Amino acid sequence: MKLNLLFDLGGVIMDIEKARCVAAFEALGLEDAASYFGEFSQQGPFMLLERGDISVDDFHAALRPHLPAGTPDSDIDRAFCRFLIGIPEHRLAALRELRKSHKVYLLSNTNPIMWNSTIRDEFTREGLTREDYFDGIVTSFEAKALKPDAAIFRYACDKLGISPADTLFVDDSQANLDAAAALGFGTALAASGTDIFTDGTLTGL
Repeated sequence: MKLNLLFDLGGVIMDIEKARCVAAFEALGLEDAASYFGEFSQQGPFMLLERGDISVDDFHAALRPHLPAGTPDSDIDRAFCRFLIGIPEHRLAALRELRKSHKVYLLSNTNPIMWNSTIRDEFTREGLTREDYFDGIVTSFEAKALKPDAAIFRYACDKLGISPADTLFVDDSQANLDAAAALGFGTALAASGTDIFTDGTLTGL
């Protein structure tokens, strides 16, 4: 196995469910809520937030005309975070175990609302912090690029000081894996409905 392990977050480390998020926004009154959420990427202001093109305040302002008057920002954030189910404890343990033999990194298409609330909180369940599980972290809103854009992989290499040739990238999107492979990364698919983590190893990788 390669020296560096570069993991996606949602669908690999953290369980997610788009339907929960869509239902939550429908309950808030957002018409055609499903149109904003693709299988592996978002649309409209959701995409702009993930790519770091707009601030959280701008995101709220962009959604407000499509919601009932007076909808609190906190309700918008809560509905958005329904996308996230959580991180099973055995995956947290596996990440700690993998760091004994590898450099472990995170590369995630995400947004500051989830990142600074639910995602942060899920990584504190063992009394540690999110940063305790990784040797380095790159988020799309920080990099101002989204997977599968090659720019986010180049940004990750520069920030983390890693070489594609020495790195295995694990993601649940084949398009993201193809983009990484074109740059020289080793790749592994975390297929939908599977759990690649078991006893501190990576099953089938």
